Amino acid sequence: MIKMFQALMPKEERFFDLFNRHAQTLALGARALRELLDGGPGLEAACARVIQHENEADDVAREVLQAVRRTFITPFDRSDIKGLTASLDDAIDQMQKTAKTIALFEVKTFEPKMREMADLIIDAADRTVAGVALLSKMRENSASLNAFAEAIINLEEKGDTLHDEGLKALFLANQDQAMNFIIGREIYSHLEKVLDRFEDVANRVSGILIEHL
Repeated sequence: MIKMFQALMPKEERFFDLFNRHAQTLALGARALRELLDGGPGLEAACARVIQHENEADDVAREVLQAVRRTFITPFDRSDIKGLTASLDDAIDQMQKTAKTIALFEVKTFEPKMREMADLIIDAADRTVAGVALLSKMRENSASLNAFAEAIINLEEKGDTLHDEGLKALFLANQDQAMNFIIGREIYSHLEKVLDRFEDVANRVSGILIEHL
């Protein structure tokens, strides 16, 4: 009865615009992170852009939470809205942590596998933009949403493989330079966690889909 009543009531559709804006900050952050890992003279500017986009994501997240408090009928459960927002925010937060680690240790050059992982992050971010845009019409887009979640999981698994291969190569190249290995391992760990956070977004979307279809 409650679900029937909710279906008949007008809903606040602004949430979908906010989700889309939030996802876009991830795509922008991912590109800035990839540019950061190219090193060179643009490194500091790219680092600053990652942080800027994380701040923009925080602004959107606050708007979502304010809208949740003020809106009587939401498109889907409030807990799901908050959970999706948190998972999107966690992804770009982890990008920011990666950038801050690089700045802290003044790293200027990066391993090839790190850049490959950053390419996967861009792919995951772009797919997330497309996937989140499908949420406004879940029923019509259910197959595409399931495909989105599966694609993100595959990217995360590829990221795990790159992480392990990169870490092994880093160890073999730095057996007499422990600090280089420790710093490189930290960067690899953050990159892996970025992809993990995108998987969290995909799992959250899958959960919303299951619950509301």
